[in-house]
Amino acid sequence: MGRSQGGLSTKVHLVCEGHGTVLAVWVTPGQRHESQACAPVMLRAQRPRWLGRPRWPRRVAGDKGYSYPGIRQWLRRHHLAAVIPTRKDQPREESFERAAYRRRNLIERVVGWYKEYRALGTRYEKLAVNYVALWIIAIIDKLLRKYAQRLQTGLSEGA
Repeated sequence: MGRSQGGLSTKVHLVCEGHGTVLAVWVTPGQRHESQACAPVMLRAQRPRWLGRPRWPRRVAGDKGYSYPGIRQWLRRHHLAAVIPTRKDQPREESFERAAYRRRNLIERVVGWYKEYRALGTRYEKLAVNYVALWIIAIIDKLLRKYAQRLQTGLSEGA
């Protein structure tokens, strides 16, 4: 936990795929800027190398807090298209895709889904490692429920 003007706080950084499945979780102190967590959380989301399957997504969406030259260079180095709006003090990017950026609200919804778990919403845990472990347990629980529901509907349709 980090100390800020409002007291002790933590920021949770998530990487999700297009259907809301969480690929990576990273926790930083509340006073640390979001841009400093971009590379570590993206490296956690890297998939194993398989033939015919990309290691990274094609595009990465983020809010204006990620609009820094260092982040854009890191994304270019890893062959990722940045769907990040520019801040007021920066020149506009001509390649910015508004339609792709609108889909970024998925991450906000994912955070809301996981805040239904009381331990995540209230942040009772003092240690960051325990808090991340709770996130991982909640992610596994959501995935198991999702696949159980698919299995249930598949069985009922086949009967």
